[in-house]
Amino acid sequence: MAKISGSDIRPGMVIEHDGSLWAAVKTTAVKPGKGPAYNQVELKNILDGRKLNQRFGGSDRVEETEVERRQFQFLYRQDGQLVFMNTDTYDQIELPEDFVGERAAFLQDGMMVQLQLHQDRPIGIKLPETVVLEIAEADAHIKGQTASSSYKSAVLANGLRIQVPPFIAAGEKIVVSTDDATYVRRAE
Repeated sequence: MAKISGSDIRPGMVIEHDGSLWAAVKTTAVKPGKGPAYNQVELKNILDGRKLNQRFGGSDRVEETEVERRQFQFLYRQDGQLVFMNTDTYDQIELPEDFVGERAAFLQDGMMVQLQLHQDRPIGIKLPETVVLEIAEADAHIKGQTASSSYKSAVLANGLRIQVPPFIAAGEKIVVSTDDATYVRRAE
């Protein structure tokens, strides 16, 4: 097992904490005005499903557990289940949508994901770091509006609402981070 810094924990990672296996569901990097920066991590216990919110500083060391990682292809959604196919054996596996959490909105047909297995049991999923999505609708930009933030609200084709720069319009394709659902850049 490898020791990693608490600030390196990302969604989908499996760590050993307080004598149990935990999957990182959501992470938020926090940089307060006073005091050191830390990583606020929402953890889900793999064995019993308990949830825990934990702060990890850059100096905190945690054990990333040894898990088997296999490539799977996302096929489709059906009745709250997500169907994936092992690209080596063509075996299919069904996982509940809440296994992936809110990041399930980023899954696209044919997308390659990395499924993490511990003793042949799915315990985590790693999506690509970014995905390309189309803007379904975007708020109008008001010229000269510099007193407020320089971002506006937009709805993606998958129904997710995010903040985008004012020059982005409906119909454009953008690159979105799957870790925190934020705008990265325009798609090529």
